[in-house]
Amino acid sequence: MTATSMSKGANLPVDSPAVRVELSWRQGPGVPDIDASALLLTAAGRVRDDGDFVFYNQPRHASDAVTHTGKQSAAGITTDSLEVDLRRLGDAVERVALCASADGGTFGQAPGLVLRLLDAGTRAELARFDIESGTETALIGGELYLRGGRWKFRAVGQGYASGLAGLATDFGITVDDTPEAPASTPAPAPASTRPAPAPAPDHVDVAPVPPSGPAPVPTPLPDRGEEQLPVDLRKRLTLRKEQVAVSLRKHGAVGVTARVILVLDASGSMAALYSRGVVADVVERMAAVAAQLDDDGEMQAWTFATQAVRLPDLRIGELPQWLRLHVRGGEVGLFRRSRKRGLEPSQIDMRTVGIQNEEQKAIAQVRAYVRENPAAAPTLVLFFSDGGVYRNNEIERQLREAVEEPVFWQFVGLGRSNYGVLERFDTLPGRRVDNVGFFAVDDISTLPDQDLYDRLLSEFPTWITAARHAGIL
Repeated sequence: MTATSMSKGANLPVDSPAVRVELSWRQGPGVPDIDASALLLTAAGRVRDDGDFVFYNQPRHASDAVTHTGKQSAAGITTDSLEVDLRRLGDAVERVALCASADGGTFGQAPGLVLRLLDAGTRAELARFDIESGTETALIGGELYLRGGRWKFRAVGQGYASGLAGLATDFGITVDDTPEAPASTPAPAPASTRPAPAPAPDHVDVAPVPPSGPAPVPTPLPDRGEEQLPVDLRKRLTLRKEQVAVSLRKHGAVGVTARVILVLDASGSMAALYSRGVVADVVERMAAVAAQLDDDGEMQAWTFATQAVRLPDLRIGELPQWLRLHVRGGEVGLFRRSRKRGLEPSQIDMRTVGIQNEEQKAIAQVRAYVRENPAAAPTLVLFFSDGGVYRNNEIERQLREAVEEPVFWQFVGLGRSNYGVLERFDTLPGRRVDNVGFFAVDDISTLPDQDLYDRLLSEFPTWITAARHAGIL
């Protein structure tokens, strides 16, 4: 195919199986920075979820069909590029919108703006579209679209004055533009929004455990630095420990001990839950589970999005500091550029974690940790996610392999979203024991503590019994 200079609205067939899209402009004083991006769209003209948006904060699509390859500058010209493998797009994607956004100005301030379409293999130029623009801060430069079973390219040149967020919203991307709290400010726990739990008894009786079972654990357990906590937090923790003990007794698990591991979703769609303090409140409530079940009262913890990263262990007596330092989403919102900020010792640079959902990476890291650090007690993993699960095959493989390991995986969904294979695991055949529990709540901050602990611990005791019979424990 020979190169074609295109006017707005013109189209041509694309015979190359993979293409490179280059957006170029001349450098100079007052010229804004420009970023290329792509939206993968269905026949309805909408994304399937936020993962179908490829841009500077999410540079690779899960299918590897679209990649934001980044900027290059030479001879006074800056070029930002995307690569699209049309063979990998899948049956659901019928259109790829090739977009751009201007940071620090408008497209009218960017001279020589041109979009070029090249064969990704040979780098031969297939099409060239000189874009004329004015006060717009975002635009669709062109699009690849499927027509009659064949891919074509159209020169679009449609501008948006509302920026990248406004453009993306039109195609179904969820935009949460909540300002970030400063890194040194702990997120408030919205305890006042949650209905008061039913009063717990002043004392919880612990029934004797048969000789074949685990050694009994007194209730409440001794303090492990809890006396260092602020008075109000210490009172909440004491009450919640008693409520955990009540839930264990209801499910026939009096005296059970376990190593407790916490996993927190930090993907882009979780931003509002972090900024509103919901995640901090969840961690505080899970600290009571560890304080009651774990013999040392500590929790190992992971956070994940595009990557999974282990956080420092959570020690009960250091809970306020841990919440302040480590309960954080990405360092930027979905459409805000990365700005490096000072990190305190032990803090993770959350920019490296990313914003996309890759649950299987966190599962794999936790499994490796358990294998490398065997414990006498079984392991209970408390895994929180707001959905957007799409790595179903990888997640299923990891959890099927984990059946023979002394770990129970309790997944909690934070809202109504797509939880994929996690919702179906109870019905999946071919496992010696059911090692996975799942439930979702619309708003966990309104779920009373006793109800939360009842749901959280309902399947764990049953798994312990089955795992013992199967020789796993």
